[in-house]
Amino acid sequence: MAAIKHRRTALERVEKFLSDTYFTDCNLRGRLFGDRCPPASLSYFQTPRRIPYEEAVVQEFGPARVGDSFGPTWETCWFKVELSIPLEWAGREVHFVWESDGEGMVWRNAQPVQGLTKEGEKTSYILTRSLKESEPHSLTLYVELACNGLFGAGKGSMIAPPDPDRRVTLSKAELVVFNRDVYELLVDLEILLDMAQLLGEENQRSFQALYTAKQMINVCDVTDPSTFPAARDLAAAIFSQRNGESQHTIHAMGHCHIDSAWLWPYEETIRKCARSWVTVVHLMEHNPELTFACSQAQQFEWVRSCYPGLYARIRDFVAKGQFIPVGGTWVEMDGNLPSGESMVRQFLQGQRFFQDQFGRICSEFWLPDTFGYSAQLPQLMRGCGIQRFLTQKLSWNLVNSFPHHTFFWEGIDGSQVLTHFPPGDSYGMNGRVEEILKTVKNNKDKGRVNHSAFLFGFGDGGGGPTQKMLDRMKRMSDTDGLPRVQISTPDQLFSVLEKESSQLCTWVGELLELHNGTYTTQSQIKKGNRECERILHDVEVFSTLAVAQDREFQYPASQLQQLWRLLLLNQFHDVLPGSCIQLVVEDALQYYTEIRRAGAQLQEEAVQSLCKDLLQPEGWSTQSTLVLNTLSWERTEVISRPGPDRAETLALVTVPSMGYALVQEPFVPPQLVTVWEQEDGSINMENGVIAVCLDTMGHVTSLQLLDSGRESIPDGCYANQFALFDDVPLYWDAWDVMDYHLETRKPVTTVLKPLKVTLGGGLRGSVRFSLQVGKSSTLTQEIILDAMCPYLRFQTQVKWKEAHKFLKVEFPVQVRSTSATYEIQFGHLQRPTHWNTSWDWARFEVWAHKWLDLSEHGFGVALLNDCKYGASAHRNVLSLSLLRAPKSPDSTADIGLHQFTYAVMPHQGSFQEAGVIQQAYNLNFPLHVVPASCAQCPGWSAFSVSSPAIVLETVKQAEDRPEAVVVRLYEAHGSTVTAWLQTSLPIQEAMLCDLLERPLEGGHLPLEKQGLRLSFTPFRVLSVLLLQSC
Repeated sequence: MAAIKHRRTALERVEKFLSDTYFTDCNLRGRLFGDRCPPASLSYFQTPRRIPYEEAVVQEFGPARVGDSFGPTWETCWFKVELSIPLEWAGREVHFVWESDGEGMVWRNAQPVQGLTKEGEKTSYILTRSLKESEPHSLTLYVELACNGLFGAGKGSMIAPPDPDRRVTLSKAELVVFNRDVYELLVDLEILLDMAQLLGEENQRSFQALYTAKQMINVCDVTDPSTFPAARDLAAAIFSQRNGESQHTIHAMGHCHIDSAWLWPYEETIRKCARSWVTVVHLMEHNPELTFACSQAQQFEWVRSCYPGLYARIRDFVAKGQFIPVGGTWVEMDGNLPSGESMVRQFLQGQRFFQDQFGRICSEFWLPDTFGYSAQLPQLMRGCGIQRFLTQKLSWNLVNSFPHHTFFWEGIDGSQVLTHFPPGDSYGMNGRVEEILKTVKNNKDKGRVNHSAFLFGFGDGGGGPTQKMLDRMKRMSDTDGLPRVQISTPDQLFSVLEKESSQLCTWVGELLELHNGTYTTQSQIKKGNRECERILHDVEVFSTLAVAQDREFQYPASQLQQLWRLLLLNQFHDVLPGSCIQLVVEDALQYYTEIRRAGAQLQEEAVQSLCKDLLQPEGWSTQSTLVLNTLSWERTEVISRPGPDRAETLALVTVPSMGYALVQEPFVPPQLVTVWEQEDGSINMENGVIAVCLDTMGHVTSLQLLDSGRESIPDGCYANQFALFDDVPLYWDAWDVMDYHLETRKPVTTVLKPLKVTLGGGLRGSVRFSLQVGKSSTLTQEIILDAMCPYLRFQTQVKWKEAHKFLKVEFPVQVRSTSATYEIQFGHLQRPTHWNTSWDWARFEVWAHKWLDLSEHGFGVALLNDCKYGASAHRNVLSLSLLRAPKSPDSTADIGLHQFTYAVMPHQGSFQEAGVIQQAYNLNFPLHVVPASCAQCPGWSAFSVSSPAIVLETVKQAEDRPEAVVVRLYEAHGSTVTAWLQTSLPIQEAMLCDLLERPLEGGHLPLEKQGLRLSFTPFRVLSVLLLQSC
């Protein structure tokens, strides 16, 4: 009979034959499962804790039934499932089917064997593929059920705050006969149907696929499995028709992106890793071709500690080359906010873990999902043994579609890494024809390269690959009309891309233009990050110097590693950015508290050892105070110290670079601070460097450099102007600030307490005022001018109670420039101050670290801060983003008390010449003040650098050589310079090393009278290994 040629009816006929909704009484889908049998017994117990298997199985279990609900949210239920397989099922494939709204784990013989997640298409555990009479027909399983879904427990939407009373329902728990032949035929037909629908009517392969599927239905009698092989032969004939040699090759890799915390707490992530990875291992046992790329050393460490049996199996598959550690970092961190040194430690801790556990470091940086990409990352990657980079988030660009999928990314120092982001726009593919075709169609580098990555497996909340995904791709491995699909590895992909790279384009500078609200959301987390980065920096400096001065002192290497790992964990790309639920925020703040507590103790012990002959054993000396400086330049600053009656007193002190000095009395500055009030209530302050005039609302109406008389504030403008904006994004509440928020600007104008003098001058002058912000919030600020200080400091306290509002502070300045400069990790970059193009205005809200600057030739103004990251510079207005108030996924985000400091610094010349970089460090790294027992002691310096362009960022003990010190320096001005590093430590040998502390070939440095001669190009980071004399 001639084939029916009506395309629509033919397509719908195939669809209905596969449907799980229509005609299941007579179609193929309805035959997937055969006989069914309930458990012989089902019982459970519930606990609010996440407990180990050994503790769970000895609890008292009560009866449970299918249809029961369990909860509330974050509780855990353990089910004891006793099964009895009917004898008549001999020779059949038997599955245990479990469907619920929660995430489950099957335990058998005291080991985890299968993750169960309805959202991740894993609802069955294969008991046997062919039941033998010799196999036990009765067995007991345990199912650990988390009362949360794959994406937490959002109330009403995925990113809504968790519903605390959500319950999960057990909708199915049974034994079933699984008809493997029906399954294989279903997969065949699904692929053919997709080809028919997606290749289009202009493509003959579309019709070949459609008519083949129709023929298969014709020969297939769903009640007679003996007809299935003939139908499958028809499909095999289509799948075996091969591609031409020029066809695009897709490199498919199993993947399971697991957010280390997001819509669930850290503790739940540990179980997500186990549920996902045990399923991957089980798949590998039956699919030796499967590869699985897995990042984040922290997650490996969690599984190693909590699931040693599973971890041993993972290590076996790592050795076989199937389970592939990637990324090289401790977690998949945010790409914007961690400091340069924190990013180094992400790689240092991650690569050392992978080397120790698996005998190799990673050769590719793996960051599929992050909220930005610092332009310093290429240099840091290369310094850690990585020249390849894979990411996915570029596909999220809201305004400008990124022009490449495979390209060279060049950082601010000129370092380049080969970068690929999968053209299919997802790191959680399902192995469908649609995704395969999209990968090729989307590829913006056609003709330059002919290979793309394809990451398959459920992600974000875990899950990973499924057998069905693999089976789909096996059929598409080399089928005419579709791209060639091969199970591959990151190394295979990048190796072939490297061979094809001669025509690739280069992108210079930072990447991504989305999620700019994450520079400000959850400001307490951001403050904790900045503070703890400083604490660990200072502890390492003091401890290293203490070892050099006192050989009995033990460098706290293990404690520091633990604290660094806590800090690095909190830099995960949904924690530090603030896009997480309240439970995660609480965990993160607790970790910062632990770092502060332990860090303070370690610092005290190191200072006691370093300065033990100088310190006051008990109480404060009225005569002497020791001041320590952890930065690599001399500092002259006003300090506060307890006086004889315990009242705070001020002193001016000069402290050598990375060393200490006693306060010398009296030390009088060239000019004291003067403060005076005008008749209109405005207040003036001067210190011989700058002069400022403030109105009663705390606005800066004038800011002059006294040497030049140059005014910083335009006539009629107010600096230190607070402004409130409506802040309602399109969807991603904690993540996004939209451009239209700028249209809702409302200046803060309600005074609660007008400006008044709090310190009348001398070494310090200060004034204070309070404002009402919005409907319910208050802001109190103390504006401080210290003797000899080139900046005006704003100590700010906000009681924040707003909803969907955005608070900024603005500084209009009398400077004209088409670009502003922002500090990033180990350097800085420029961004436009205009909105000429879509690429320009997409950067209406950007990020910076400790400073941003707007300069014209000969003059500029810088904004410094101690814990803020969001910023902008449009035309002549510098803005610092202070607080947001999103309601998802944490309805309490940022509500509460906040304390932070920022400063404004006008300067002559360039920001480099004026020392803006050093002053921003000074603001973030306060001098340390301790009581001293002796009145006289010469100042002591451990390290100094001859050039102001060079910052000595890090001093620490080498990881593998206790007798060695690692120092890390970077060029901060954007210049080519030679500098001398001087040290008073007893050094007998010096050599350059990479960021993993491996000596560089030819990196030996001669010890000369002037110190160590180091050569820098713009923004170059150098690490030096110093071997101390015994």
